Amino acid sequence: MSEPASISAAIAGRYATAIFDLAQEAKGIDALSADVDALTAALAGSAELRDLISSPVYTRDEQGDAIAAVAAKMGLSAPLANGLKLMATKRRLFALPQLLKGLAAAIAEAKGEMTADVTSATALSTAQAEKLAATLAKQTGKTVKLNVAVDESLIGGMIVKLGSRMIDTTVKAKLASLQNAMKEVG
Repeated sequence: MSEPASISAAIAGRYATAIFDLAQEAKGIDALSADVDALTAALAGSAELRDLISSPVYTRDEQGDAIAAVAAKMGLSAPLANGLKLMATKRRLFALPQLLKGLAAAIAEAKGEMTADVTSATALSTAQAEKLAATLAKQTGKTVKLNVAVDESLIGGMIVKLGSRMIDTTVKAKLASLQNAMKEVG
């Protein structure tokens, strides 16, 4: 069941909005936040779960039973568990990764948080990560959570994506800029 990304995002967005609204009415945003983190980790760590949500081999009933068992085993909150069951009956589980991203964004917005994607050439120390988060929080006026990744091909520096802004201070980017400048001269 390979769907274009825009269709998956649109489907997931509707489910995310509904699940978030139900959790907010029940004053269960914190529980939903924990559920989203746990389910994201489970999805990342389980090839069987990724296969379950994306494979057309499983019937609606099989997907529904399996996702209900996963929700029960993980102790997911009612809005998320019921949303997952509905997605399974409608054959929409393929949009689960986008659903989790949408829920995480809605939860962060409700809590006054932002998430910054940071890619650095070497792993950031705890002190460096805290200083970066504090600097970004000062600029945005919101609490900033960091998603940190390491890409050694950057040589040095980091790329920070915060909302629609991107800051690239990598040696690799500076070398590419220098190379382009040299082409223009020569």
